[in-house]
Amino acid sequence: MSISENIQKIKSEIPKEITLVAVSKTKPISDIEQAYNSGQLIFGENKVKELVEKHEKLPKDIQWQMIGHLQTNKVKYIAPFVNLIHGVDSEKLLKEIDKRARQNDRIIDCLLQVHIATESTKFGFLENELEEIIKKLENYKNVNIIGFMGMATFTDNKNQIKEEFSFLSTIYKQHKQMNTLSMGMSGDYKIAISCGSNMIRIGSTIFGNRNY
Repeated sequence: MSISENIQKIKSEIPKEITLVAVSKTKPISDIEQAYNSGQLIFGENKVKELVEKHEKLPKDIQWQMIGHLQTNKVKYIAPFVNLIHGVDSEKLLKEIDKRARQNDRIIDCLLQVHIATESTKFGFLENELEEIIKKLENYKNVNIIGFMGMATFTDNKNQIKEEFSFLSTIYKQHKQMNTLSMGMSGDYKIAISCGSNMIRIGSTIFGNRNY
């Protein structure tokens, strides 16, 4: 199936209120153009350099999202145009996004990344840290926290994945001011949706296996 057919298939299988982020990391401009021509406007990248290059070369109505771990020293490069930052995982990063957004006269939408997986390599706030950071959000005038993001453990155990997504969904429901819950990728997005996700990040199911 073509890229546009893959997108149409996913969209036909998910509720209309679910936002589909096409994860285009490592993929060439031509692949993104195919997806764009089929009506897909939201794309996710995990490397700042690649994100900047693609933003420069592709149509300006594309909504670019930063989905990977973001280093504070790289924020300045994407602050002028990024549509959403998924992985806010420290107060240091929050401060930097706020500073760079202010310099660009913007308010940048962000998600707080919550650590829900068993793997220590995954980033994110723990539940007790999350409450502390939420209390401080009013200090950051140029950052708009609209919800949470989480990544489940990389495992074939569907029950474990479901437990982790359900845990984050419970946290999300406790914060009525939030409107976005980003969880679910190619291998587990159906479980994520069943647990309340309203934003899914799909790469290989759209574009095929990743290019390294």
